[in-house]
Amino acid sequence: MSPRTRSGSHSAGTAVAVIADIMAFILGLWILMYLLDANRANDLVRFVHDAANWLAGWSHDLFTFDEAWARVVAGYGLAAVVYLFVGHAVANRLHRG
Repeated sequence: MSPRTRSGSHSAGTAVAVIADIMAFILGLWILMYLLDANRANDLVRFVHDAANWLAGWSHDLFTFDEAWARVVAGYGLAAVVYLFVGHAVANRLHRG
């Protein structure tokens, strides 16, 4: 394998890991904002909520706990963990070439 190809796959792996980290950060930030009862009329809070809803569209209503905070933590937290796990697994695979 040429050094150029290896460098390209290393860069791609790093990019995948960074994107996965950013996605998980947004989801974690929304969980924190929810738990701290952030003002949903605030533009930043609304942006983070919308982004988290989009990222966790497949998981945010997956659980049916009685407590709303538990549903938020479990649903959005699951999405964050999956993005971290899958993103870093793909990144490691790309790093190995």
